[in-house]
Amino acid sequence: MHDNAEDESDEPRVGCGGNGSGVGGEPTPSDSLRTFGAVVQALREHAGLSREEFADLVRFSKHTVASIEQGRRMADRQFVERAEPVLGDTGALRRAMPHVSRQAGLASWFRQWARLERTAVTLCTYECRVLPGLLQTERYARAVTESVPPVKDEEQVAKQVAARLERQTMFDRRPPIAFSFIVEQALIERGTGSPDVMRELLDHLLERASQFNVDLQIMPRYQPDHAGFDGPLMLLEAQDNRWFGYAEGQRGGMLISDAREVSITLQRYAKLRSQALNSNDSRSLLKQVRGAL
Repeated sequence: MHDNAEDESDEPRVGCGGNGSGVGGEPTPSDSLRTFGAVVQALREHAGLSREEFADLVRFSKHTVASIEQGRRMADRQFVERAEPVLGDTGALRRAMPHVSRQAGLASWFRQWARLERTAVTLCTYECRVLPGLLQTERYARAVTESVPPVKDEEQVAKQVAARLERQTMFDRRPPIAFSFIVEQALIERGTGSPDVMRELLDHLLERASQFNVDLQIMPRYQPDHAGFDGPLMLLEAQDNRWFGYAEGQRGGMLISDAREVSITLQRYAKLRSQALNSNDSRSLLKQVRGAL
């Protein structure tokens, strides 16, 4: 694990940051869940209430309250509305609630990037190892998660898959995000999971590619001049129109904020887009591969 995976600073910096694609990384509790839980506990103790007394007043079990305070469980709206008057009606919990995220299944180094994603204007992804997490189906995500050592138990797999799928709510965000994806042809032909898993995945990709704000391109197998030989990369444009980059390896990732390095990453992505099949040809290839399964 890398130190600044726990960094809560709003100002991104060059450093280790995971892709959410499901390769490597130990899941850790979400920082926002832990922070929210600490606020609940502090307000409860300030009110002079034991955990059991507080649980009775908000009509939740003592175990549920403990899970929320320890950052292991996400509070729902009902809990917040019941807790506020009991804890002095400060409004602190209501204000904090929208910023809480269930990201326990994301690698700790990826959470800094994930925070930037939430308010991104544009998001660009090139992948050569596995379909990006934002494009995965549940069964594909499970197959990828179970394939990569170390062996995980069912709870670990479920957490990682759930966290990956939760990120996909970004597709429904308003105002919408402009998405660009470039994926290697080998990824749609690998047969990950089973033919049935891949058929479902290809149908899902075709559905995503039909969205007005999604541009999906396939990099053909034969491409001698290839700008992606250094590996996968991600780019996003923040609300202030500043760009950030992200690159990931086996057990860690790098958030790129230096203007020169971001410029290089943008140049590489632009060249990748020119080398990949256009959107229409990419959809045709997806249909062709789907029909062959």
